[in-house]
Amino acid sequence: MAALNEEQTLIRDQAKSWVDEKYPVRKFREMRDSGVETGYAPEAYAAMVEMGWTGILVPENYGGSDLGCLTFGLILEELGRQLTASPLLASGLIGTSAIVLGGSEEQKQAWLPQLVDGSAILTLAVDEGPRHAPLQTALAAKASGDGYELDGRKVGVLEGMAATAFVVAARTSGSAGSEEGISLFLVPADAEGVSRSRRVTADSRGYADVTFSKVKVGADSLLGTLDAGFPLLDAVLDRGRAGLAAEMLGTAGQAFAMTLEYLQTRKQFGRVIGSFQALGHRAADMYSGMELARSCVESALQAIDADADNIAELCSLAKAKMGDHLHLVSNELIQMHGGIGMTDEYDAGFYLKRARALETLYGNQAFHRERYARLLGY
Repeated sequence: MAALNEEQTLIRDQAKSWVDEKYPVRKFREMRDSGVETGYAPEAYAAMVEMGWTGILVPENYGGSDLGCLTFGLILEELGRQLTASPLLASGLIGTSAIVLGGSEEQKQAWLPQLVDGSAILTLAVDEGPRHAPLQTALAAKASGDGYELDGRKVGVLEGMAATAFVVAARTSGSAGSEEGISLFLVPADAEGVSRSRRVTADSRGYADVTFSKVKVGADSLLGTLDAGFPLLDAVLDRGRAGLAAEMLGTAGQAFAMTLEYLQTRKQFGRVIGSFQALGHRAADMYSGMELARSCVESALQAIDADADNIAELCSLAKAKMGDHLHLVSNELIQMHGGIGMTDEYDAGFYLKRARALETLYGNQAFHRERYARLLGY
């Protein structure tokens, strides 16, 4: 595990205590059963805002604490353990990163304080098909008067039902498949022509399909450089991927803990089943995989904080390795529990469903293995 300073240790312990006491997986079940469209409890996010988590990546002069991605990852890991749902990753990490990395001074002054105090929830709208493919952006943004007109559709937008605004990846020139011609725009969710519908998913979160029908925005809505927004988009996505990997680490850790507890208590043939060599070997394999995955995830978060040259490579490595590990652990969670693991009354199914969603968000294992190899020149 990464060497944490005193402040990081306190924040991690605070997050663990709060999640375990106030929002364990039982609360997630209650939220799911309530059918709330946003896919999270508003009071949970309000508490996160109060604890200052939404300002961790925001510079101090805009109202944040600027504590870095590794610190943010520690919180996401604890949220992942109990499947605590909120827009913290989508807005506090991804939306905030878009403004910090690509915003003008005016945009930073307008948006960052709102993201810190929770009055704005900003999420990224990037994918337009069933697979993560940022280069295939086709949603059109044409010059119109003193601004732009957006026309197209985004699918599976993370926390799209709760968002008050979107960072929209649009094509201002060129054709789908090209890096050139992609631009990013800040679009209020209540802008004329914006409509959204809930996408019901197995993990019961607040995804949305968002349609932009001749949506007019001003020139000041452009985030970054016109026609050259892909590097900014890629950098924002990498921060999202690293954050997802941190959440996945927590989800996998809890799934493994549940499995280990069952192996140590469930008896068969007069012995606890964990004493059977075959099951012990499988548990040992999961443990060693967890340690390797943690190393990859923390390396990616630390690289972002250090503004290293290999951020992209490490983020893809972390997402791919964590995806493989979470896939294994979530499968073993169900298989080792046997019949009870298949029931909705038991929590194991929640971890399997969330695992499958997290694997695919912002690129699955195949996407990141290919990207990692390409970045290394293969």
